[in-house]
Amino acid sequence: MHPKTGIFHCLQSQQFDRELLDHLCVLADKIRDIARSKKGMEYLMSLLNHKRAMLYFVQPSTRTFLSFYSACQILGIQCAEVRDTRTSSEVKGESEEDTVRTFSSYYDFIIMRHPKANFAQRIAQLLDDSERNVPIINAGSGKDQHPTQALLDIYTLQRSFPYRGSIDGLKIAFVGDLVRGRTCRSLAALLSKFDGVKQYFVAPEECQMGSDILEILDRAGSSYEMVEDFTSVIPEVDAIYMTRLQDEWDKEDGISRPIDISKYSFNPEHLSLLKPDAILMHPLPRRKEIHPDVDRDPRAAYWRQVRNGMWARAALIAAIFGTDRNIDDYYTCNY
Repeated sequence: MHPKTGIFHCLQSQQFDRELLDHLCVLADKIRDIARSKKGMEYLMSLLNHKRAMLYFVQPSTRTFLSFYSACQILGIQCAEVRDTRTSSEVKGESEEDTVRTFSSYYDFIIMRHPKANFAQRIAQLLDDSERNVPIINAGSGKDQHPTQALLDIYTLQRSFPYRGSIDGLKIAFVGDLVRGRTCRSLAALLSKFDGVKQYFVAPEECQMGSDILEILDRAGSSYEMVEDFTSVIPEVDAIYMTRLQDEWDKEDGISRPIDISKYSFNPEHLSLLKPDAILMHPLPRRKEIHPDVDRDPRAAYWRQVRNGMWARAALIAAIFGTDRNIDDYYTCNY
């Protein structure tokens, strides 16, 4: 466990407090500045070149997988991957728990994406009671949590409004399939750590934000509003967080008819309603929630979001292994 931040496993967004979030965002900025030079990149790659990571991704992923892989490379970490359980002993009947215990025998930490809710938490508890406890980083579990996506989203918001000095006081709209969107669920919970933030949950009734997240906001005294009319919210907010329909869960949820969220798409005509300094976010992949013509507008932040993920995750890994102090010292001496 990191002696200052107290972070070891990264399992859910609620474990990030405001101090840790601010620390990781500043650290991510320092890492990306240091990485601009050959000398700086060589220094970063020397920090954790004695560590090995297992990327256990048994659910489809492009950005999160590559983001973590790249973050590990920045810090000199050697990576291995399992992305298809048909190539592992699980096809012989080995339990998922035994599979991960095997990984912990060879690797110094495990980054995992899994379709089962709370799987990362369960594995972390299992390893806590073992003789070989290594950090677990949850890269997405079921429909409930995606903490490192929430971290990179916070980092994106911080970098998008530098003149405000903080996320405090922002108005943010979440749009689309909110009940099953683990990215917006995790970020909504994390925004409760900031002062004066108002969240708008814009979705049809069957896709509205779950009561568990609303309870977190209520306990924190966070302001939010449930909305059906997307157009009315656009001029009011500083950031819009679009999401796609999470229909890969339809069978599990017992949904047999299509859910229509066509009214919850951002099209070129909506640009005139958006504040001049607002941003448009999306965790990707997208379908038709954002028209491709919107990409050319400077307020479209989702491709910056993708790149921010690499730096935010590098900062998290550095903090878990305590090399954030080395990065701080190097930055102070050279910048």
